[in-house]
Amino acid sequence: MTSKILITGGTGFLGSALLKNPLFKDALIIGRTPTIEGGDFFKVSLDKSTDYTEILSGVEIIVHMAARAHIMDDIFEDNLEKYRNINTHATLNLAKQAAINGVKRFIFISSIKVLGEKTEGGRSFTNSCPLNPQDPYSISKSEAEIGLKELAKNTNIEVVIIRPPLIYGKGVKGNFARLLKLTKLSIPLPFGSIINKRSLVSVENIVSLISTCLTHPNAANEVFLVSDDYDMSTPELLKLIGKVGGYKNILFKCPTSLIRFLLTLIGKLGFYERLCGSMQLDITHTKNLLNWTPLFSPEDCMKNCWPKKITERKNR
Repeated sequence: MTSKILITGGTGFLGSALLKNPLFKDALIIGRTPTIEGGDFFKVSLDKSTDYTEILSGVEIIVHMAARAHIMDDIFEDNLEKYRNINTHATLNLAKQAAINGVKRFIFISSIKVLGEKTEGGRSFTNSCPLNPQDPYSISKSEAEIGLKELAKNTNIEVVIIRPPLIYGKGVKGNFARLLKLTKLSIPLPFGSIINKRSLVSVENIVSLISTCLTHPNAANEVFLVSDDYDMSTPELLKLIGKVGGYKNILFKCPTSLIRFLLTLIGKLGFYERLCGSMQLDITHTKNLLNWTPLFSPEDCMKNCWPKKITERKNR
């Protein structure tokens, strides 16, 4: 790989993993906080007015991961503009300047949430589903996608949009970290009645896809969904998490309506939706167009979510 790559969001969960890949060892990094991995770092503010002209000199590919992260139970009216400032306006400012300065390809890490919060009836999201964002985070991401597609039509820059579901791996936070904590307690959990299917993607598999999209000719101006290509119910996921961590999750049946009521009482309705709802992705388009398949199994990747000392102790 000889192309000059620029990365945003290098200190984030995905960015930190991406920079460990040899393809990105010399990548330029821009943002507010220096990274351990990668090449030269430029401390800049990612906003709608920053001038990136000097930094973009010679850059051929941008992987844009920096974003205002999704915050569970955020208040819609108070936060939409805060999300737009980073996820929409800053993204389009960088992309427009990239096009002006001769950058060949702009890879944007979006979110499957731009298509909605759940799937029903055994149906899966595909890359051709209409946009249906339902919270500030997904609205801001979808608006960025629309702007990027328009930019690609009117300039020579190639735009690649990747929409991941929940990403898990070493250092994972959020809802997946909650499931790890519950498993570690080794107490019976009331999730045995949950009947759903969810697509997840390991950080190793999405890094693999991003690496493929750097130069693949078929990636230009395309939208790709990504997952491990192995959907699981919440009970199946909990059992696998326990298995690879050396714990045994004991699940008993409890009405999901009661789970919803209790989680709503403590202000965790969003957690309930992700715990009990379905969200499936069909990545056929991604696999066929790029001749790509997920390289790593969920079982192998979930081992990395547990601290090594725990798994070593449990498996003695």
